[in-house]
Amino acid sequence: MASDAEYAERMLEVARATFAALPLEMREAAGRVNTRVEPFAEPEVLADFGIENPYHLTGLYHGVPLTHESVTFPSVEAPTIFLYAEPILAEWRARGDVSLEELVAHVFIHELGHHFGYSDEEMHALVDGED
Repeated sequence: MASDAEYAERMLEVARATFAALPLEMREAAGRVNTRVEPFAEPEVLADFGIENPYHLTGLYHGVPLTHESVTFPSVEAPTIFLYAEPILAEWRARGDVSLEELVAHVFIHELGHHFGYSDEEMHALVDGED
């Protein structure tokens, strides 16, 4: 069985591979997006979202979406996608119907969607095939 550190490193590798597998146009449009793997979201982050159980947040996009970025007033901080290892591992173990790589790629792509300005509802509609 892998250690938590090994799982976290694997998650980062999967996120990087997922980004690298995107079409060139999408990678170029995304620009530089950092990816970090942390055990859990910070308590302040959970409080901001009204989440009491830290296992209920698997990922987070932190930054200014490209749809709000301005050439005259660019963001100071590079956008960052956080993958929360413990909640991802818990979901993966509980589900049993998806590989860890598939789950990490899904969470990463979801958070990258926020970088492109998509809301959760818009992403769910895209996945479900709605307009």
